[in-house]
Amino acid sequence: MVQGLKDVPRVVWLLAAGVFVNAVVSFTFVFVFLYLTGPRGLGTAQAGLVTGIGGVGLVAGNLTGGWYGDRFGHRRVLLAASTAGGLALMSFPLLPTAALYAALPLAQYASGVVRAANSALVAVTVPEGARRQAFAVVRCVSNGGFTLGPPLGALIATGLSYDWLFVGDGLGTLFFALWTARVVPARGTSRTAAAPDGGLGRGVWEELRARPAVLVLLGAILVTDLVYRQQYGTFPVFLADHGFDTRSFGFVIALNGAVILLLELPAAVALRARPPLPVVGAGLLLVGAGYAALLAGVGIASAAAMMVLLSLGEILYKTTATAYVADQAPEHAMGRFQSLYAGVSVSGVVLGPPLGGALYTAVPGLLWPLCAALAAGAGAAVLYAARREARREAGRAARHAARPAHETGSHPRAVAG
Repeated sequence: MVQGLKDVPRVVWLLAAGVFVNAVVSFTFVFVFLYLTGPRGLGTAQAGLVTGIGGVGLVAGNLTGGWYGDRFGHRRVLLAASTAGGLALMSFPLLPTAALYAALPLAQYASGVVRAANSALVAVTVPEGARRQAFAVVRCVSNGGFTLGPPLGALIATGLSYDWLFVGDGLGTLFFALWTARVVPARGTSRTAAAPDGGLGRGVWEELRARPAVLVLLGAILVTDLVYRQQYGTFPVFLADHGFDTRSFGFVIALNGAVILLLELPAAVALRARPPLPVVGAGLLLVGAGYAALLAGVGIASAAAMMVLLSLGEILYKTTATAYVADQAPEHAMGRFQSLYAGVSVSGVVLGPPLGGALYTAVPGLLWPLCAALAAGAGAAVLYAARREARREAGRAARHAARPAHETGSHPRAVAG
């Protein structure tokens, strides 16, 4: 594994160190609902509305962060968004409750921009062939930070106050801006290269149409994330309805972090030479298998099996899909391709709870079979796209081999000259 990680540039390891620190103190998203219904005195419906609007801000930030980076530079955008987001978070304790309806989506928007800019920054810093390992490093340290963050946040909220959560999160975000400014050089990463015609080249839609497999992948991730996010919404309700308490849910969720921390980096290194789309497709099928495990009966064993399968699927598809989109992006649209992936990969934050909650309320027995079928269908679509892409590549190689030597440039005199 160590040999495979040697391909990851030093700057990515340094950036990952900042991501880890920022992830440790990014605990407000876990406690924001309790903060709104507790110290702020909002009702459950009002708190749900505020957090829902915040989720819209997060998705919008992910979708637009790369657009800014392609025009103004990914490093510059990351620094600006981190600074703005950090200051916004630190202002929460001073704001009247009514202002939170605007402040939370703005802070979440900045967070989404940071996420997209960070992915694009890794993509333009790391050469093709080492991106899976690089993204796996960043994801691994981020998950490690998020594992430590909630217990630390609980201690701060109970020992000091909820206000200090926002102060700590804001300071961590500002630290991330300062750290990135120090470890990521401005030269060479400040702006994505222009297209050969001197402009920004073809629009993103035209570039995507030229890469149908990327379009299939984005659609599959959109569907799968809607399913994937049910583990945070309807799944704990499902467990509670069958007599399991919060501790049981906490144990099951902890399995996700443990599996990812143990296996994500080794998997990325071991599979780095494998074609990406079959790996992604297999990961989506495992997500479907995870929800299918709940059909075997309600119990802690089936819930644990569900989470392990879901985590294995996440390991296979998330890092690999992120790297694949980066590898397929034209240089002048690297940020926008990363933004599209980042946006669809968190779309379930907004779409998952209302759709899953409505279905579980109306027909509870249908939710898990539908989740399994949707993820399996998404995986099958990606595997089909992988086969079509492989056939196209084989066809192109055959046509190239069939061309006369003087057209391919392989004639000995052409090489010698």
